Amino acid sequence: MFDLGAGTQMLILFFVFLVLRLPVAFSLGLSALYAMWTLGFGLDLVGDLITAGITKFSLLAIPFFILAGTLMGSLGIAERMIRFFRVLIGSLPGGMGVVGTVVCLFWGAVSGSGPASVAAIGPLIIKGMEEDGYSRAFAAGLVCTGAALSIVIPPSIGLVIYGVIAETSISELFIAAIIPGFFMGLLMLATLPFAKKSGAPAGAPSLDRLMPMPDAELGYGQRVMKAFISSFWGLMTPVVILGGIYSGAFTPTEAALVATVYALAVGGLVYRTLTFDGLYRALSDAAASSAVVMLVVAYASLFGWVVTVDDVIGQYSQALLGLSHNEWVILAVIMLVILVAGMFMDAVTIMFICLPIFLPVARELGWDPVWFGIVVMINLAIGLFTPPVGINLYVAANVTRLPLERVAQGAVPFLLTALLGLVIVAAFPQMSQFLVEVLR
Repeated sequence: MFDLGAGTQMLILFFVFLVLRLPVAFSLGLSALYAMWTLGFGLDLVGDLITAGITKFSLLAIPFFILAGTLMGSLGIAERMIRFFRVLIGSLPGGMGVVGTVVCLFWGAVSGSGPASVAAIGPLIIKGMEEDGYSRAFAAGLVCTGAALSIVIPPSIGLVIYGVIAETSISELFIAAIIPGFFMGLLMLATLPFAKKSGAPAGAPSLDRLMPMPDAELGYGQRVMKAFISSFWGLMTPVVILGGIYSGAFTPTEAALVATVYALAVGGLVYRTLTFDGLYRALSDAAASSAVVMLVVAYASLFGWVVTVDDVIGQYSQALLGLSHNEWVILAVIMLVILVAGMFMDAVTIMFICLPIFLPVARELGWDPVWFGIVVMINLAIGLFTPPVGINLYVAANVTRLPLERVAQGAVPFLLTALLGLVIVAAFPQMSQFLVEVLR
């Protein structure tokens, strides 16, 4: 039996605050302050602990990756990318479903944020898929799933945070995520045949009116080339970011700033879509999104300090190790806990609460921290579109003006294949370790 010490009381109080619909950041902060008071520590420690928690160089990547993704969505880069992939593969079986999957995967390598990806590229993809005969709910489910993979496919804000918490190389995490991320994308494509297509519904919005195809009278090769030239600088974004990281030109943290400067250069000098009003809106949106994440990080540092001081890590990790002598049973329990938590909390909060408990277990069992990080990221990605409160579902419901229940139903086929993918990636660590070993 667990002793209801200050740390355990803090965990219970945290979930009580969540049930009362208090914002996650304040739930973390207030429950941690209560535990500190119970332990007899003065609140004069709070400022130092918060400062120590957020003054980490690696965390600078978060606001700049968010800003880069916001800029690329507002400067027309996303629209050009969708147009290119629509010309390239839109005539294949599955049509806009294939285009939507590919664009979501590609955009995930640029944005790094699931909800931001849904908001940036969701409207155009959903309209195009609906015009192609997919139901709006199924299209919304596809976008929710593809955008969720943005925390798996590098560069990823989630992997940056995991690397900071686990004190693991962020570059190796980025490399290890490439094959599993695209494998999850292939499973998305395998889900498309299960959609019931019935032709474009009456009154469906025309994607051609919103995003005209370039020179439809030209031959296929000419149209592809023209669309490629138009979208070239946007398509080069992940090449610049990931190429710079893997070549050693800059670190993953510096890559976030490079991505921001690159987006400004492309928008201002190449596409000439950068305006003062657009820049102000992008900065405002990015600042708001960054503030939410960083506030969670700040208060999570208090939460994590109490977890360490009251030996919550020792209590719960030992209990977890005592469940079974079979490491796969322990891994299944960990994944189930993270999956259930993902239905109610955002990925950043889950990492700061769960990883301090689960990482010692992983080290005790001799698991590769890079492989474990990729498995955790896929699990967290699934949580972003798992009912009842996956945050991507809310954003998609807002974009499509559909009830949340309908969007959740559309995401169910992708949820099932994603769970299958999670099991496969966990069972075959070679998928995430192969490129790391090759490039070491």
